[in-house]
Amino acid sequence: MIKVLVSDALSEEGLKVFKESKELTVDVKTDLKPDALKEAIKDYDALVVRSATKVTKDVIQAAKKLKVIGRAGVGLDNVDLEAATQKGIIVMNTPAGNTISTAEHTFSMILALSRNIPQANASTKKGEWKRSKFMGVELYGKSLGIVGFGRIGSEVAKRALSFGMKVLAYDPFLSAEVAESIGVEVAELKKVLQEADYITVHTPLTNETRHMISDNEFALMKKGVRIINCARGGIIDEVALVKALKELKVAGAAMDVFESEPLSADNELLKLDNVIITPHLGASTEEAQVNVAIEVAEIVRDALLGRGIRNAANYPCLEAEVCKILNPYINLGEKLGMFAAQLVEGRFQELVINYSGEITKYDLSPVTMALAKGVLEPILKETVNFVNAVSLLKERGIKLRESKSAQEGEFVNLIQLEIKTDKEAKKVFGTLSSNKQPRIVKIDDYYLELYPIGEMVFIRNWDKPGLIGSLGTLMGKSGINIAAMTFGRDQQGGKAISVLNVDSQVSQDIQDKIRELENILTVKVIRT
Repeated sequence: MIKVLVSDALSEEGLKVFKESKELTVDVKTDLKPDALKEAIKDYDALVVRSATKVTKDVIQAAKKLKVIGRAGVGLDNVDLEAATQKGIIVMNTPAGNTISTAEHTFSMILALSRNIPQANASTKKGEWKRSKFMGVELYGKSLGIVGFGRIGSEVAKRALSFGMKVLAYDPFLSAEVAESIGVEVAELKKVLQEADYITVHTPLTNETRHMISDNEFALMKKGVRIINCARGGIIDEVALVKALKELKVAGAAMDVFESEPLSADNELLKLDNVIITPHLGASTEEAQVNVAIEVAEIVRDALLGRGIRNAANYPCLEAEVCKILNPYINLGEKLGMFAAQLVEGRFQELVINYSGEITKYDLSPVTMALAKGVLEPILKETVNFVNAVSLLKERGIKLRESKSAQEGEFVNLIQLEIKTDKEAKKVFGTLSSNKQPRIVKIDDYYLELYPIGEMVFIRNWDKPGLIGSLGTLMGKSGINIAAMTFGRDQQGGKAISVLNVDSQVSQDIQDKIRELENILTVKVIRT
């Protein structure tokens, strides 16, 4: 009998999925202490959690039979993904379970913000009757800017269109054709900020999206704009938002998520009358809780019974011998995709993948999945996984072409990824080092030796004497250790690229100082 342990509260509808399967037996043991979980997990083939249970490396190492970990929810912060992958355990989540719930909450906030519903309700219940104080605005004919056009963003757009709103969408992975097919206009972020009457954010929280709406962005907005955030705290700079609200540049804000939760009593947002606040309720509907419970139960059941793998955050090979060969290339593909996606500018239109060498005799679909996941991950974060990455490309109108060449070229095995956008095309070439580590060997026409690991500073520069010294001095004074440096040039004294692997994060201030150095053309920080 296949045994499933549910260690956090799960709705009865989810448990029913397991109970109806004759091959499975399910035990519910909530509130287990770490040591108790380590002892209990030895006997189970699958573990289902929400957010309370911490599936640490110690827990995973204690497991003897564990094949699957299912998380009822979007994030995977409470699961040690690397430890699970190393042990061949599939980790799955439910990124779509709260889509409708969050979209409806977002639109509820838009409506409440437009008609001052919470304020009017509180006033009327105090015995007041101040109709003129709560004059509202109509949605009809207004522009809604949606920053991040994934599942939730697109559902918000459908509701906005039904209210007669114009929708402007910013998402680097959304093609104009797909947007136009549903009546939405694709726009650059600057245009969204300048033209929208309402702006709602629906991106994951990453290094790139943290405080993506701050002082400079508020300065671009029209006076009287309304701001909504039901996605992740930290996308909007709360200090900058408070300032914009007090200056009435922003007419009102509706916030469901915050940089620090729960809110402290002295948070400035709580003191402003033109702000609506809810305590992280985006996924808090009976239907959403049931949906994620059913979904996690179904994907765990199907994985255990060999019916296919869905929503996998990792994708270990299932055949041991092939796994030994392909796993390093899966890792290379993911790193290559992440690196190239952050290097290129513009809206993505097409990915072109070419495999050459001995690896072409294998089924390379897991590597293609890894490449697609790597490309999407810097923006979509935990909502993209190995299994859904290729379909997410199609949803957004991004073409995927793949070719193979058994003939060896400059390297025994080589993966070439070309990303085409509406602004440029960029080629990145990768292979494995002798110890099976991912290595980038060429970017466009520049040959180099780069290990795409951790924090990197990518610099375009003129090939002139003194550059290495000035870079080293600046980084040293800034307290940043350089782990490795690599260089590539087209000709002596011509344009070149320099890449620094560093041991700590490079702030915007330090990037600006690098740009001020002699012979520097551009600077970009890339993280994998």
